[in-house]
Amino acid sequence: MTDDQPPESGLDRLIPPEIKNDIFYRDIARIAATPGVRQVLEIGASSGDGSTEAWVEGALQNAVRPTIHCIEVSVTRFAALAERWKDHDFVRCYNVSSVPLESFPSDDEVLRFRSQTRSKLRNVRPDKVLGWLKQDRDYLVQHGLSRPGIREIRSAAGVDLFDAVLIDGSEFTGKAELEETYGARFLLLDDIRSFKNWETYHRLKDDPAYRLVTQSRWTRNGFAIFERAS
Repeated sequence: MTDDQPPESGLDRLIPPEIKNDIFYRDIARIAATPGVRQVLEIGASSGDGSTEAWVEGALQNAVRPTIHCIEVSVTRFAALAERWKDHDFVRCYNVSSVPLESFPSDDEVLRFRSQTRSKLRNVRPDKVLGWLKQDRDYLVQHGLSRPGIREIRSAAGVDLFDAVLIDGSEFTGKAELEETYGARFLLLDDIRSFKNWETYHRLKDDPAYRLVTQSRWTRNGFAIFERAS
């Protein structure tokens, strides 16, 4: 590293897949194979060996193969993702942020959630939590990635509403991502016991426009799948 280069971010490390050969993986594959599912958005694809693999596995069983739009903000993980699925033309990979910096929560909002909500985040030191938030913000600035990625993908693909969306990106953007994808037939939330999807889970659970298909509070940090009621 030279003096004019920023230090390596934790986001530039390849990490093992979390959603892999478990109940959520199988549910993702099942939804990808569901008739009528044509446009899928995966937020937080990482290097493509976990949830992306599940989407592809299901898509290959669908009579009309859906297009899978995969968002990964990490430059390093995106490169691995694109390489992993380069021979599958229905998998489209984007090195963008799902939402811009202004959609991220403030430090105070995150700390207030940590102290007032009995979530998994309460087990993490405040300075570490804020360090994660700073890392995410700094990464977007350093790499020029602060853009409304979901809106850009939807516009480029000519998609009004996605048929299925997995919200599993930054710990801090689940709420903003739901605002951008609300109305999708299927909404899949990972980490419902943490900041990422705590609020989105409770919002959808109380929303008459959606029904809870399945959930597990004890698979990692919990997940839930909702389907639009009509």
